[in-house]
Amino acid sequence: MTSKRVLSGIQPTGNLHLGNYLGAIKNFVTMQNDYECFYMLADLHAITVSVNPDELRENILNTAATFLACGLDEKKNIIFCQSQVQAHSELSWILNCIARVGWLNRMTQFKEKAGSNKEKASVGLYTYPILMAADILIYQATHVPVGEDQKQHLELCRDIATKFNNDYKNDFFTIPEPIIPKSVARIMSLRDGTKKMSKSEESDLSRINLTDSKDQIMQKVKKAKTDSEPIDEGILALDTKRYEAQNLIKIYASLKSDSPERIIKNFDGKSFSDFKNSLAELLVEKISPISDKIKEYKNDKEQLKKILKNGNEQASDTANKTIIEVKKIVGLI
Repeated sequence: MTSKRVLSGIQPTGNLHLGNYLGAIKNFVTMQNDYECFYMLADLHAITVSVNPDELRENILNTAATFLACGLDEKKNIIFCQSQVQAHSELSWILNCIARVGWLNRMTQFKEKAGSNKEKASVGLYTYPILMAADILIYQATHVPVGEDQKQHLELCRDIATKFNNDYKNDFFTIPEPIIPKSVARIMSLRDGTKKMSKSEESDLSRINLTDSKDQIMQKVKKAKTDSEPIDEGILALDTKRYEAQNLIKIYASLKSDSPERIIKNFDGKSFSDFKNSLAELLVEKISPISDKIKEYKNDKEQLKKILKNGNEQASDTANKTIIEVKKIVGLI
């Protein structure tokens, strides 16, 4: 096994947006030059909530097209569907028997997603952090890129791997380390700077989709919520209430791979109407080529399926070696 192997993925639950790109996919593209990378379409995780089967099938192909359009090279990376690698589910059950109920009860994301109606939430939504651990451990990943909302799940994965190794008195599972990019901004809604940009938010004006046209991008930026105050360094103050202004500055900085401080210095004293024009032009420059490539890939679905089939086979080869050894360790014949 290579000394540096990454596992990460995204749920295929709708059109991917600017937050997905700046928060994850842009970093995936960078990592492909330094790590052996396994990038999965997490379709098993997608069915922890109710989903239309036809939409899910379409979303799987859309997400694959987006990965490729953003610059992930299928020759450098293994891009695959989680559900097509049976070892994920097999290992998940074994890890269900290693993990403790108390560990899952501490998972804050389940409480947030289930809300006040947690008794009616699916068991899959409750236990999906264990499947996530299986996703990572089945490839003996050494590193996992994580955002703030996934740190707890990686800690659970590390706890499960450590307990397995201790229970069976071996060091079989690699204990994965987090990759926490320092420069990745948390991209918020264009309509409410206190909420994360989301593909599930009702208003399409709240997000820049990676499939948006030039005109759609220009319109969304023009209508993005902000304030009447000029741009100044106070936007970045910890006690600021200028959430929408801060969000737009961070989007611009992330697209430029620059610091928010430098962006503010460049626009100091200017109004947000001027800034929005520059932001819209920058978004069109960065996103429109991705949108065009997504359309190209989606117009050749057979090629997309061929790429995924190849990735599924490569991922299965690696995962099967792990599950065979795990079965031996736990005493299964």
